[in-house]
Amino acid sequence: QVQLVESGGGVVQTGGSLRLSCAASGRTFSSVTMGWFRQAPGKEREFVAAIRWDATETSYADSVKGRFTISRDNAKSTVYLQMNSLEVGDTAVYYCAATRYWGVTVARAFGSWGQGTQVTVSS
Repeated sequence: QVQLVESGGGVVQTGGSLRLSCAASGRTFSSVTMGWFRQAPGKEREFVAAIRWDATETSYADSVKGRFTISRDNAKSTVYLQMNSLEVGDTAVYYCAATRYWGVTVARAFGSWGQGTQVTVSS
């Protein structure tokens, strides 16, 4: 398993940008799919984006396509989520997670999780 620590959350106005980072420890980072999920108050945790271990493929939730970009730097054991054109509806706690599978978007398929970072978008 990998240990994950997110950073980069904060408060931003509608239309603004934030970049989240997730630093991993452990030897397996370069062999796992990394994903970002988010959870708003009173709602279930939902898939945001994922990137294959070799960064050759990415996937996104429809709600963030064209606005968010996931990337990774295996040399730094870090995955990023660049969030542009933020909307009030993007307000949530954002979690990074790791899985050995590709093509999965359900939270139960991800075995390692960070503690989360709060993103608040104000109007």
